[in-house]
Amino acid sequence: MDKILDSMERADILLEALPYIKRFYNKTIVIKYGGHAMVDDDLKDKFAKDLVMMKYIGINPVVVHGGGPQIGALLKKLGKESKFVNGLRVTDKETMDIVEMVLVGKVNKEIVGLINNHGGKAVGLSGKDGNLITAEKYLLSEDKAKFTPPEIIDIGLVGKVKAINAQLILSLTQNGFIPVVAPTGMGDAGETYNINADIVAGEIAAALQAEKLLLLTDVQGVMDKNKKLINTMSREMALQMIDEGIVEGGMYPKIKCCLKALKSGVKKAHIVDGRLKHAILLEIFTDKGIGTEIAL
Repeated sequence: MDKILDSMERADILLEALPYIKRFYNKTIVIKYGGHAMVDDDLKDKFAKDLVMMKYIGINPVVVHGGGPQIGALLKKLGKESKFVNGLRVTDKETMDIVEMVLVGKVNKEIVGLINNHGGKAVGLSGKDGNLITAEKYLLSEDKAKFTPPEIIDIGLVGKVKAINAQLILSLTQNGFIPVVAPTGMGDAGETYNINADIVAGEIAAALQAEKLLLLTDVQGVMDKNKKLINTMSREMALQMIDEGIVEGGMYPKIKCCLKALKSGVKKAHIVDGRLKHAILLEIFTDKGIGTEIAL
């Protein structure tokens, strides 16, 4: 009898997902993959399975991945110090070569291999492929004093997105492929730029007019001033929390990225705890979800 009840509960869980499967059929969901989910072998394996499942039930996942810890580890091994300014990696030519080697040559292909190993059809891309990401130099401005002009800080080959070639990604998803994008872009002179993965994910989601943007992180989601998880928040609430200093640190650029994507036509954005197994499925296909949903 217990086995029958257990099976009935599993059937109820599957039925809970049915309206979401219908709603998101043939829709695009952009997922920024990073944090602990990228270094734990079990989580990596389950993430790949989740993507394959999404594709088989008619959803078009697009993955944008980070790779900061892997880049830092190789730089340390080579005796090169990692330097950051306001959370951005200072990227000289030598560092850019290492960044490109790790992101495009190692991390990207590992993700592609995992997805394909579970029956998916993943294709790895960098910003250079098919002019996917056109970029330009990002100059950081820092206010030093109230009545003086801001100081412009050159942090090397760090870029910002100028344009996304959405047609390349659409042609792949429409033909049954799962695009996996490394966050590097190409400048007008052919130079390579290192771009924040959250920003690339947001820009790609906007260019594709995606149904959802999901950012996997190493925290539960957005917390209120009492450190309790916020399940759903509006744009106005997010801006208010920023003004009040409740949203700070690494969460600040993620919230800004989500708000920009929503303003550009993305239906909803989610900040999800990637340390949980099947995090993206739990957020997309269950009534309660597990992270923070942001909507206009």
